[in-house]
Amino acid sequence: MMSTVDVLGTPHAYELTAPTPAPITLVFIHGWLLSRAYWQPVIAQLASDYTCLSYDLRGFGESQPGRSPFPDFNPTGLSTSTAVISPIVGTTDEVDDLGEAGDRSITTVSPALESTATQLRPGYTPSDYARDLEHLLEKLNISHAWLIGHSLGGSIALWAADRMPDRIKGVVCVNSGGGIYLKEEFERFRAAGQQLVKLRPRWLCHLPLADLMMTYMNVARPVDRVWGRQRLMDWVSANPEAAAGALLDSTTEDEVHRLPQVVSRLSQPVYFVAGQNDTVMEPKYVLHLASFHRLFQQCGQNVLQIPNCGHLAMIEQTDTVISHLQSILAQHNAERASTRVEL
Repeated sequence: MMSTVDVLGTPHAYELTAPTPAPITLVFIHGWLLSRAYWQPVIAQLASDYTCLSYDLRGFGESQPGRSPFPDFNPTGLSTSTAVISPIVGTTDEVDDLGEAGDRSITTVSPALESTATQLRPGYTPSDYARDLEHLLEKLNISHAWLIGHSLGGSIALWAADRMPDRIKGVVCVNSGGGIYLKEEFERFRAAGQQLVKLRPRWLCHLPLADLMMTYMNVARPVDRVWGRQRLMDWVSANPEAAAGALLDSTTEDEVHRLPQVVSRLSQPVYFVAGQNDTVMEPKYVLHLASFHRLFQQCGQNVLQIPNCGHLAMIEQTDTVISHLQSILAQHNAERASTRVEL
């Protein structure tokens, strides 16, 4: 069941499964232009053993102000997530820069109010989103957690573990890596991402076969059409400022170079799950970032590669992802129990 809690002035949609005897909560973080819905197949099989929290990042899914224009649309049947499109408040130039996402209301504000709004506007770096997560966990009284993050969500998980070393007991990054800044490649990626943000009118959701095309995007093999519809809805509904901000703020040269430093500082166990056919986050970049953590041990001991898998491992190879998570958690549960016996 979906619930909402205020986090630093933004309503955050989340789902928390029933308590279990396990002492930790698994927290699932989605990637850019996605939502918590993509984690539901994994959660459905882990919820009997672990309490699971999934939530929508600020500006994505249902974690944004406004009402959904599609109140009864639930494409996956697995989550209560519906698309939310909120009005843009800003100058006309700002809207032109970010791109219009359909028929939205636009309000022009005075320069003084615009300056104030800019000062109060939250940031969109992985560190900023990690701060949101810290407040969310405090609100929900979650004191012991493992973080499982997909793509951008993996970077957020790493920053969150750095911010909360006592609260976060471990991290699993899925289709997430990096730490190498290749100027031309990043410029192409940022330009393509900005076009994705701009070119997404609401009527795309009603365009025949648009959802079918989404089933082929960034995956090794086409996913079920229900996920094509979900991806289409999440793409169209993302808040334009958050969509552009999360893309641009997370891919600057400074931000990319900070990530290996974060990984090297972490005392918690950190694992990486890579898709062998992932063209968005290629395995070599996953291995690079993983190498900065102590568990890498010269040969990638903390990296698990999944064959026939692209950039959406949790829906492409759900059972394999679950198996890896269960093995990682069982290993560290056993190590913790052994430590207690010795004490």
